[in-house]
Amino acid sequence: MELGLYTFADVDPNAIDKGAEGRRRLANLLEEIELADQVGLDVFGLGEHHRPDYAASAPAVILAAAASRTAKIRLSSAVTVLSSDDPVRVFQQYSTLDLLSNGRAEIMAGRGSFIESFPLFGQSLDDYDQLFSEKLDLLLAIRETEKVTWSGELRPPINDRGVYPRPLQDPLPLWIAVGGTPQSVARAGALGLPMALAIIGGEPRRFAPLFDLYREAARRAGQDVAKLKTSINVHGFIADTTEKAADQFYGPQAEVMNRIGRERGWGPTNRAHFDQARSPTGNLFLGDPETVAEKIVAHQKLFRNDRFLLQMAIGPMPHDQIMRGIELYGTRVAPLVRKALAEEGERSQPASA
Repeated sequence: MELGLYTFADVDPNAIDKGAEGRRRLANLLEEIELADQVGLDVFGLGEHHRPDYAASAPAVILAAAASRTAKIRLSSAVTVLSSDDPVRVFQQYSTLDLLSNGRAEIMAGRGSFIESFPLFGQSLDDYDQLFSEKLDLLLAIRETEKVTWSGELRPPINDRGVYPRPLQDPLPLWIAVGGTPQSVARAGALGLPMALAIIGGEPRRFAPLFDLYREAARRAGQDVAKLKTSINVHGFIADTTEKAADQFYGPQAEVMNRIGRERGWGPTNRAHFDQARSPTGNLFLGDPETVAEKIVAHQKLFRNDRFLLQMAIGPMPHDQIMRGIELYGTRVAPLVRKALAEEGERSQPASA
């Protein structure tokens, strides 16, 4: 199983000098990606947002900068809001990233959990579902062949035009990100595309039926289920002790969830909610390395996921705490998880005759 991180490059939305705040966060972010590569993590994802509290409106640009400072880690969007973007430009940007990174780029495409990009780029929310469906169809066509002929209802057609540059990886990896909508899960399975499921609330085990739906939709569509890949993307934090992890992460995580909650009509969170969420059955993967490793392994048995992405850099988390969390993730958590899964794999092998 691949182990990695993702973030939205959180900044202080109330900063007076927004340029200086953005510069600070992106400089720290590049250090975080570089460290993740050095400690042996597999993937780093960066989510596209168009809000004052996030600095990553152009993830491909930031990931290209990270490509020059890393050697092995895969560099992915998490997510690309495909509905409000143009698939030609998305492909060109990530194909370029793929060349710069020597074949380490990925696209994680989704409809987006925020809607700011739709009016920003002149898209109607009335077309929310159709925009994603059409643009995903076009992105798949571009990925499939150098010269593209395509037509839809919401974007001008393309008639036998080449899209360049072509990526080093053929095909360029494309994941579908979902937030729990069964129709989105079934679509990913039917298309035979890898699926990343965000779990940021509730008990993770309640999401297990979605993985069954994904695999069943793939089987019914004639896809090779054995080749499908899945990921769970979650919130959490790692520190030297579980108490330190909880005390350091609670404030920043609560600030972000309450800010978004006020926009969406959610009730406020509190420490009791937080402590329940970090229990063995809760949605937060938080604690000392042993605690987090045990929870990752337990949920891999439940979901049979091929990838696990953790969002630690959330809200006003101090950079030094994030760096320590990344260090512990790569040097302590990852070896424990890999060892446990390897031993589980050996036990599941049939005995030789």
